[in-house]
Amino acid sequence: MRILILGTGGMANQHAKHFAAIEGVTLAGGVDVDPARVEAFCTTHNIERGFGSLDAALAWGEFDAVANVTPDSVHYPTTMAALAAGKHVFCEKPLATDHAKAMEMTETAERLGLVNMVNLTYRNVSQLQKAREIVQSGAVGKVKHFEASYLQSWLVSKAWGDWRTESQWLWRLSKKHGSNGVLGDIGVHILDFAAYGAGSDFSKVFCRLETFDKAENNQIGEYDLDANDSFAMTAQLENGALGVIHATRWATGHFNELRLRVYGELGSVEIQHRHDWSKLFTCLGDDAETGTWTEVAVDAVPTNYMRFADAVKAGKTLEPSFRHATNIQKVLDLATVTDRDRMEHTV
Repeated sequence: MRILILGTGGMANQHAKHFAAIEGVTLAGGVDVDPARVEAFCTTHNIERGFGSLDAALAWGEFDAVANVTPDSVHYPTTMAALAAGKHVFCEKPLATDHAKAMEMTETAERLGLVNMVNLTYRNVSQLQKAREIVQSGAVGKVKHFEASYLQSWLVSKAWGDWRTESQWLWRLSKKHGSNGVLGDIGVHILDFAAYGAGSDFSKVFCRLETFDKAENNQIGEYDLDANDSFAMTAQLENGALGVIHATRWATGHFNELRLRVYGELGSVEIQHRHDWSKLFTCLGDDAETGTWTEVAVDAVPTNYMRFADAVKAGKTLEPSFRHATNIQKVLDLATVTDRDRMEHTV
């Protein structure tokens, strides 16, 4: 597979590193509107060709697939252009900024028979994969309840840099720069984490969003700081389980932490994933009577990057697909509606 890296921001380095490490995969080109940035990116990752636009890269055309690592609001037009040119697409999350655009992208890719996948990176967490396997095996019994959280602290800590001066963080706080806040940025991850681990899609949601004051007039330069910082959601899954999901960038002491607990009538599982480690705990069988939790060792799983390369080789889309990400986008859209209407909605 010859792959084009579209966008050369921070996450693009991860794409380049992971794809370059896969046997049979070649980094064919890099694209960025900033000439200096694309030149530096291509030099760093030994990429032969750099382009100032996707149109220029498509006119050249000597590649099979595109890794779309552009800002959220640019995913739709660039992905549609790549699909129209017959290229397979591996898109960063969220797939689009609304359900209608995501569905159009999905239906186009499926109609053209092109491989389409979304980089929901926490599918790479082997503890999540094992937890889903345990739940689907019936070991926890019928799932009754779940709780999930995604905690970050970059609004209160400079561990990842100063958000007040760096565009890579400021755009995530500004609606006009294409951000749907914490709901769109990391909400997509924890919704997928929860539904995947609990083994069922969403049926009903109710969400509250909050945007806190962060600067004078909530503006820094060209950035209006109006995107949501925190959300709290109640949700029901198609399997009947009721649960709560919340996320924030104000979680002091938590750099990047996802947690999921799934409670069934026979047992429970808990996943903790941080930037520096991951753990899986179970309380199954007789341990339910004593409240005993056991840490479970798990083997590494293939990454999304590996699975996309395999999918292109086989000519068949693997999960997480555009269609799955489109279903998650519908939940994100409804979350905003429920915050406005102050009432629960059915997915």
